[in-house]
This record gives sequence, structure tokens and C-alpha cells, in this order.
Amino acid sequence: MEALLAAELPEGAGWQFEPKWDGFRCLAQRDGEIVTLTSKSGKPLGRYFPEVQAMLVRTTAQHFLLDGELIIPRGDELSFEALQMRLHPAESRIRKLSVETPAEMMVFDLLELDGATLTDLPQSERRNRLDRFMASNALPGLHLSPMTCDRREALRWLKRSGGALDGVIAKRADLPYRSGERAMIKVKQQRTADCVVGGFRYAEKQKVVGSLLLGLYDEQGLLDHVGFTSAIAADDRPALTKKLEKLIDSPGFTGKAPGGPSRWASARSAEWQPLKPELVIEVRYDQVTARRFRHGTGLVRWRPDKAPKQCTFEQLAPALRPSELKHLFGP
Repeated sequence: MEALLAAELPEGAGWQFEPKWDGFRCLAQRDGEIVTLTSKSGKPLGRYFPEVQAMLVRTTAQHFLLDGELIIPRGDELSFEALQMRLHPAESRIRKLSVETPAEMMVFDLLELDGATLTDLPQSERRNRLDRFMASNALPGLHLSPMTCDRREALRWLKRSGGALDGVIAKRADLPYRSGERAMIKVKQQRTADCVVGGFRYAEKQKVVGSLLLGLYDEQGLLDHVGFTSAIAADDRPALTKKLEKLIDSPGFTGKAPGGPSRWASARSAEWQPLKPELVIEVRYDQVTARRFRHGTGLVRWRPDKAPKQCTFEQLAPALRPSELKHLFGP
């Protein structure tokens, strides 16, 4: 079951709220001594997280299917970067990291238990059964995600999000599990940053701008590539392309530059045009990983009033907020 992004948490009776964790969505199934971990896209994850498989074999229950999130805690935050590092082809590397940065599992739904399918039960009943399951299968590294029916508490979670939390999920208490449907609601805390336009890419089949490449100045005064935005209105693209082409000049980024072709990007999509660092835009983003915007950003407005050198990484420093994990799980 997937989630539909919304601007606000729903109001009214009949909703259950949970934290949205900053990890890898995962279905964990145990059938006797065999444990499988499966990603949301259907890909096997077990070989990358052997310590989670070993943990689930120690549960009292012999047959179950859990829906949850693989996480790697670091202090009072979760490290998405550490999770990404686990997707490595070398088994020796995976084994080493499984000891140095062991993953854990945050569980929020129970879909099968002892041969019985529970997906047709309403969310509230599945949650009750999950509570009982977790109480009798308590293990270090296996966590029950908090839940509340109080929207005010969920809003407090949302306000805290940005470190361990990636937002808040809302589920109808009377709804069965609808696999493959966007039958939940997710709300994220959006933030903005002023960035230098250090380059651009042409659209795939047209000689107009397709995306703007964003940069921030680091502590040494070098302009690092931090992400992109393609949220440009179609009517604005021809005029913007002419404006950008007048500013084409190397190197564009003086620090970390956009990478070349990879298994995710073709040679064509990796091509980009460097620009003089003169244009500044404000963008909307959700999460930052390894000093880069994890997803594409939204274009809020152009900032002709802002000097490019003012666009630094200090904008991305997390706001001071109460400790998320300690707040949710006690001292």
C-alpha cells in the first residue's frame, strides 16, 4: 500500500497517524527458517541486510509478513546515506558494514500471521494484532512504530521531522490493506533554500531548457552541485533558454560538479551546460543526503535581489528541534 502526498494532515474522526521514517520500505516475511526482505519495487533486499534476516529468525513466531522500514540509527537521527551504502555488489563489503552500521526494522503493519492473511481486516484491527505480535516478539533492533489518533500529536511529529522522521502518514482506521494503491496520505515538512544556477540541461527532444542545476558555496568558497529543478513552466522555457545560453561559460561548478554517465543516467542525460554564477533561485526541498537534495526540488521564485555568494550550505543546517527518537521512544 502506497501513499499520496498532501499538503496537510486530514481532519475529522477515523484517522490513525504514524511517523514517516527516513529509511527503505520493506516487506519482511518469515516461513520457518527462511526470511525474505523485499523492497517496494519488488526487488530482494536480504543479501544487503543479512543482520536483519538473522534478527527475524530469532522471533517466536514462525510464519508472518510484516510491512515496515529498514533504518540505520546514528545518534538521534537515521542515516539514509548509510542505507544507500549497503546496496553494494561485494558481499565482503556488505558483511563488514552489517557489523559496523547494523540496520534495524521499524514495523507498522502485520499482513500475515501463522498462515492467515490479514489484509482484508480494517487498519485498526491489524494494528491491534500487530501490537500483540510485537509484545510477544520483542527483540533488539525490531521496533513498533508509534501510532496516534490525535491529530495534534501528529502535527507535533511533523514539526519535529527532518532528522529521523521524514514526515507523517495518515491511514483510515476502517480501511483494509490495498496493495499497490495510494490509499494512505503522507505529509512532509517542506523547506526552502536560495541556490546558484551553476548549469542547465537541455530537454530530451527539444532545444529548450529541461532542468536547472543548483549549487551552494562550501566553507572554502567553492560552488558545489547540490541538485536540480525541472519545475519550469512550458511557456517560460524558450525565453529562459535564451537567457541561459548567454551565460554559458566554464567551469560552472568550481567544487563538486554533476557526475558523468552511470547505471541510472545515460550519456545523453548526463550532458550539461556550465553557467556563469550569476542567477539565484529559491527552491523547495524535503530531504538532504550527503549535502545534496535527495529529490528534485520545486522552483519557488527567482531571487535577483540575492548575491550568489550568499548562497551557502549554512541554509541547510537543521533547525534546532526536540530530539525525535528520544521523544517517541522514551529516555
